[in-house]
Amino acid sequence: MIMNNILLDKYAEVLLWGLTTARRHKFKPYDTVLLRWELAARPLAEKVYEQLVQRRFNVLTRALSTPGMEYSFYKNSDRKQRRFVNKGEKELYANLHGNIYISAPDSLTHLKDIDPRRMGETAVARKFLREITEKREEQGQYGWTLCTYPTPELAGKARLSLKDYTGQIIKACYLNEKNPAQKWQETLQMAAEIKKWLNALPIKTFQVESAHTDLTILYGAKRRFMGVSGHNIPSFELFTSPDWRGTQGRYYANLPSYRGGNYVEGVELTFEKGSAVKINAQKGAEYTQKTLRLDKQANKLGEFSLTDKRFSRIDKFMADILFDENFGGASGNCHIAVGASYSDTYAGDPKKLTRPLKKELGFNDSALHWDLINTEQKTVTATLHGGQKLLIYEKGMFKY
Repeated sequence: MIMNNILLDKYAEVLLWGLTTARRHKFKPYDTVLLRWELAARPLAEKVYEQLVQRRFNVLTRALSTPGMEYSFYKNSDRKQRRFVNKGEKELYANLHGNIYISAPDSLTHLKDIDPRRMGETAVARKFLREITEKREEQGQYGWTLCTYPTPELAGKARLSLKDYTGQIIKACYLNEKNPAQKWQETLQMAAEIKKWLNALPIKTFQVESAHTDLTILYGAKRRFMGVSGHNIPSFELFTSPDWRGTQGRYYANLPSYRGGNYVEGVELTFEKGSAVKINAQKGAEYTQKTLRLDKQANKLGEFSLTDKRFSRIDKFMADILFDENFGGASGNCHIAVGASYSDTYAGDPKKLTRPLKKELGFNDSALHWDLINTEQKTVTATLHGGQKLLIYEKGMFKY
């Protein structure tokens, strides 16, 4: 099943909705937007480009490296090449107003023989570019969104036909609705009610319990829940960035991950005093262990997220973290991310969230951000500052 022009137009409209919704301040005519895409996504990229130009954006385009290029780079480059960042990149990112990324991988495992530390060197070297855009986003000057275009590789790794895989994307992104952008606006409003409820609770800790998980998470001071903001298409999750220093216990990711050209399954983490001190996986253990040593903060918590199955139409494993972290199915999902936190979960003025204040409040800072997903039946209990315990999530739904 290939997306026809009607579906492509709708998908592009949704991405424009996501881009403009995600930015705190309105875009102005002739603001600069970077459009990045993988080669298989060209049909959608052309539609997005057309709509951006029609709305009077200045558009920069960038086709991403092919799997063969990526493999050649990480296999043959030396350290100096892996740490190279073109001087013009800093100027580019310091002047961008928006960014759209369309993922359409032709391979998910092409880097399985590459030492993760090689990829880590490049991630660390480019981390400052992400920090530039984060600061601009905090100031309301930058917005971003991303999506996935179906490919045979994604469908095959998810063990679905390309028709069924594409069908999941269509229904998850509301592309079968008459007005998908309006449907997303309605979803945003429903999510806002739950976020308002969560953010009003004086929560001290969360206790996540399932068949293979028993994890305590310290919420932290000046936190709030975010989600359904336009950043990810689709996005149904509500998430926060907790105080990493209070993470304690066991976490199990029963959904596999395709990440960095590697396949990982059955990740098991044991946290003590905020750090993952035991790191195991049924498949891809070496990659997982090396990745969580990318930098000093890579083995610490950057995000805690819950998805309500009443929102999400995703009910199949998609071999794509963007979709899998928003899995609905029978039991919803929770996921944690090891690595970087999100500064927009700070309940104060994001412009005042300096690096020293982030450290003081326990916001994690890392070049890594890896979502690890659990779709088991679970309960999430909040302990309030007064000692009261409140069940906030059960049977895949918020107890709102």
